[in-house]
Amino acid sequence: MNPKQIIIVSTMAIVISLSAMMQSDKTYANALFCPLDKSANISHQDDFHQALGASSDEQVYDALYSGQSLADIARDNNRDTQPIIDLQVAQLSEQLDLRFMSGSITTEQYESHKAELRDLITASVYGKP
Repeated sequence: MNPKQIIIVSTMAIVISLSAMMQSDKTYANALFCPLDKSANISHQDDFHQALGASSDEQVYDALYSGQSLADIARDNNRDTQPIIDLQVAQLSEQLDLRFMSGSITTEQYESHKAELRDLITASVYGKP
């Protein structure tokens, strides 16, 4: 595996870990604040695919596996990378907000995660460690 693939796979693992970490038993109370809408996940995927100019998860996965970054995929599809960064920051910010409101993270943890979120996502989109 070349270094770029290692970086991309590591970045994917970090994002998955962050997503899993942000889910706890306490976040299930979110259903009280907004109705469960299964189409919301599909909408986020559609927004992501549209921002990348990709047609499916498989296309994105194959491109990432072959060593491309999200920025490379966007460039290949004549798309700007900023909407991808903004979309991912918004989605992870929403998850952080929910964790903070549910009490599963402290104020210090919330502020720390929030402060580094944009830099982490930007590095991830460009495939940098």
